[in-house]
Amino acid sequence: MFEVCEGEGAITFNVQVVPRASRERLGPLLGDRLKVQLCAPPVDGAANEALRALLAKVLGVARRDVEIVRGETGRKKTVRVVGASRARLLGIVEY
Repeated sequence: MFEVCEGEGAITFNVQVVPRASRERLGPLLGDRLKVQLCAPPVDGAANEALRALLAKVLGVARRDVEIVRGETGRKKTVRVVGASRARLLGIVEY
């Protein structure tokens, strides 16, 4: 089950990144992770930057407020977003 931890002015959740997708989007849910499709390739941190940019855009926060807490080099990551709410994230996920 997908879990979003909310506290101290931030939310933390798990994602599964799919690089080199034809378009960028959030969803659907894959068990306990949110699938995030990115156009960027997984080279030289490009996919990580694209992930930060996409989450910042859809959650209405600055890119510096999106932090990859765990999984910097893998497809499974844990992300922390300062200034975002659980309700906002769940409201924009494509099921």
